[in-house]
Amino acid sequence: MTPQEERNQKLAERMIKNLNRRNMEAYYCPTGKEAVKKVSELIADGSTVTWGGTVTVRDLGIPESLKKRGTLNVLDRDTIETPEEKEQMYLSAFTADVYLTSANAISEDGVIVNIDGNGNRVAAITWGPKKVIFVIGLNKVAQTVEAALARARSTASPINAQRFDIKTPCRIDGICHNCNSPESICSYVHFLRNSRNKGRHVVVLVGEDLGY
Repeated sequence: MTPQEERNQKLAERMIKNLNRRNMEAYYCPTGKEAVKKVSELIADGSTVTWGGTVTVRDLGIPESLKKRGTLNVLDRDTIETPEEKEQMYLSAFTADVYLTSANAISEDGVIVNIDGNGNRVAAITWGPKKVIFVIGLNKVAQTVEAALARARSTASPINAQRFDIKTPCRIDGICHNCNSPESICSYVHFLRNSRNKGRHVVVLVGEDLGY
């Protein structure tokens, strides 16, 4: 085990204990390949599954892996073409058995931070789907909740503004201006500090740099 791998293992073990104290299940996978397998194990045959606008889940190939199983009802949001289909897909997520997502940041003591422009992702994390599975690379771990929020605002949000090509100041210079732009990607700030229903929120930590 390399020094980096040993550090990741110890950090993940401590975070799993902190997440468990917050009523969340948590697992550590050293590699993305192992994470894909773990996510599949967490989803029962016959489940209805969908996901949010997550780069991590897509880059790992999780949607394709789940569709290949042939035993799941996969609501593939990546196939929608019209605004009407988009709205219906967002609404359908609330009745799904499993909702897959990542996070913009997570503190070492287990608070998960997400920022949305539309709010559909943070809404589904809060209420609706029977189970929410987070897949989070250790590159998104911050020492404190304040540092996690700073990461979400100053790192993830400007990159996502570039990704979606929206008209915000951070899209222009890559710096958070705490703006009130009509297209602000930071309209909804969400902190998951406890899971009200045990087992509803599951976190898969991955020992790789994933997403933004």
